[in-house]
Amino acid sequence: MADADAAADQNSGGGGDDDETRVDHATRVDHATRVDHLMDGLRAFGANYTEFTRRFASWLGLHSTDAAALVEILYAEDQGTPLSPARLSERVSLSSGATAILLKRLEQAGHIVRTRESTDRRVVTLRSSPDIRPRAEAFFGPYAERMAEAMSAYSPQEIQRFEDFIGRLRSTMDALLADEYRDGGPAAQEEPRPANRTVSGGR
Repeated sequence: MADADAAADQNSGGGGDDDETRVDHATRVDHATRVDHLMDGLRAFGANYTEFTRRFASWLGLHSTDAAALVEILYAEDQGTPLSPARLSERVSLSSGATAILLKRLEQAGHIVRTRESTDRRVVTLRSSPDIRPRAEAFFGPYAERMAEAMSAYSPQEIQRFEDFIGRLRSTMDALLADEYRDGGPAAQEEPRPANRTVSGGR
């Protein structure tokens, strides 16, 4: 009778542990797939933004690196946190010498000005020139409008979660670049040394 009851339990879904295992596995697979799609989307957005900057450079007749630096200067200024040459160097991943040459080109083209606004007169602040501001606004206007429209579909709480997510990704990348990839790539793994063997029998 007990055997019959056990068989009935199995036929009626008594294998609950197996079902939970299958559900848990499907959940993990679904999560991994969504993460892959999300990372693919971030890479695609990065590639699109790079192309956007390249077209801005072409529109102004600039080298792409110069245009990327100009975008950083404009953006920082809009945020109320104008850059110094040192901070710009970090943003565009150039040496201080290369950044100085780049800034000289932008200054000679009439796109930026260097000011000394700090009480410490040694500190240089980078500002966009009056001539470049309306041109940049004309180019980036449609971009800003479309992005604002896309973001309006999400609640402030959702935007906060996106901000936290992106912040964590950036912190992770900063840590990787400062640690494992500080010298260009992860340190080579040392081959494990063979264990010393003790020869028995006096040999």
